Parts: sequence; C-alpha cells; structure tokens
Amino acid sequence: MTAADMTENDSASSDQPGSPASEPEKTPVNWWQEVKSITLLILAVLAFHSFVAKPFYIPSESMMPVLLKGDRLVVSKYPYGWSYVSPSFHPLPFLKGRIFGRLPERGDIVIVSPQNKREDYIKRVIGLPGDIVEVRGGQVVLNGVPVRQRVLKPIRIPVDGNAPCPPMQFPGALVTDASGRSWCELPVRQEVLPNGKSYVTIDMGPSTLDWYGPVRVPADHVFLMGDNRDNSADSRAPLEENGLGGPVPWEAIGGRAEFITFSLDGDSSWNPLSWLHAFRAGRAGNSLRPASVTPPK
Repeated sequence: MTAADMTENDSASSDQPGSPASEPEKTPVNWWQEVKSITLLILAVLAFHSFVAKPFYIPSESMMPVLLKGDRLVVSKYPYGWSYVSPSFHPLPFLKGRIFGRLPERGDIVIVSPQNKREDYIKRVIGLPGDIVEVRGGQVVLNGVPVRQRVLKPIRIPVDGNAPCPPMQFPGALVTDASGRSWCELPVRQEVLPNGKSYVTIDMGPSTLDWYGPVRVPADHVFLMGDNRDNSADSRAPLEENGLGGPVPWEAIGGRAEFITFSLDGDSSWNPLSWLHAFRAGRAGNSLRPASVTPPK
C-alpha cells in the first residue's frame, strides 16, 4: 500500500456518518434574546387585550334572554375611548376622564366595573346624562315618558347545566315537552328606547326592583339595567347588595359587547371528548348590537 492509498483511506474513514468531524457544533442559547422575545409577545397580547378587544365570559343570568350563562363573547375596548378600567386586570385606582372619550348609545350592552370592586359586570345602557330615570311597576320611564313595551309570546330556553331554570329565580317556569325534554319557559317583553333601539327583557312579575326613582343621571354618568329585570344587580340596586348603586361614571365603562364567539352548556366533564357535546348550537356569531325599530309617527 502506497502513502497515497493510506491518505485516501484516512480521508474516507473521517467522512463516515457518526464520526466526530460530521457533528455540527451546538449553538448556545441566547437567554437574553429568548426572554426579550417572550416579554414583547406578552406585552403585545396585553396591549391588544387592554386597548382593542378582549374575550368575556357570562357568569350569571342577569342579561337573559340575549345572553346565557356560559356564553363567551368579544368586547371591543375602543368605541368609547379609554379610561382607568381599560388596562387588563384593572390595576389602576379611579381616574377621572377618558382619552378620546365618547358616551355609549342607549341600548348598547357594555361591561362596567362597580365602584367598590375590581371585576366586570355586563349591563345595558338605558339612561344618559341629564335623563330622569324611573321604574314604575316594571316599566321604564325616561324623562316622564314610559318606554314602549310589547308583550311577546313566552320563549323557551333549553335547560342545561348553565341554565338550570332555578325555581327561586324563575318560579313555575320549568316545563317538560312531549318528548321529555326540559325547558325554561319565560315571559318576555319587547322594549323600544327613544332612539329606536329594541331588545327583549324578562319580567317574572312583581319584585322589589320594579319600583325605582325618579333620579336624574349626572353629567358624565350612565344608567344601566340588566335584561333579566327581576334578577339583575344593576343601577337600581345599592352597592351593599352587589348592585351598581345608581348611575355610574362613564370612566367605569370598559367596552362594548359585540358578538358571541361560542357557548357552553356546563354539562362537560374532565374528559375532553365531552367538551364537543357541551357546545350550544346556534349561538356562535350572534350579534349583541340592539335592533333598530322605526318610531311610530
């Protein structure tokens, strides 16, 4: 074997897979770059959540029938400008004023932070600054004029884990059809505000919330009510009863409810296979903007 052959054999053996010479060098982790990238991503998500839009979960029955417990929806943060409640998790104390502020319209569904809590409620705007608001026997009266109402045919909402139709809240409403399916049959009314915005409310009969006021809404305040009129801790209820304690400052408005993304019936378990069956059909994509009705001539 010649020296040339030995050199050729050594070169061939050094190129075999798995040999130390063929393994690429491992690039060291730049931990500072990784932390910076993750931090920027978190800040971008928080900024979007605080100033553009955020998801919202409906935890109660106060806005039935338009919203059910278990609904997930999108709340836009910019329609009324920004205030101290706009940042995620409400880290700021009360600060007067709004940036690029604009008052909500009557009929809008908004999220609001009570004066004594760091949490969000969801209610409908009924009264604006300067309005005199009164409730007589369950009928809203604005500036001395009763808001138009029309009794509708009772609606039926399927009974499930998130809508159990509790008898304390809906006495006598639980019914069963011929197939054995349970429903919550509720008396409803169409309400039309002076600006023509229309929506449906539930009224189970006489209650302590059926009589209120009159009160004048102060400047830069709004008067809010839930659509489930007998079961809503809203502007009619005092702070001590978890209500809003009258008209609320517009700074406490965190955004406008836009549409439902999806809804869960509360009957799922830890098993992921059960999650698909928990989706409520026909609710995804439903708009939460009130319909417009042409006022009578």
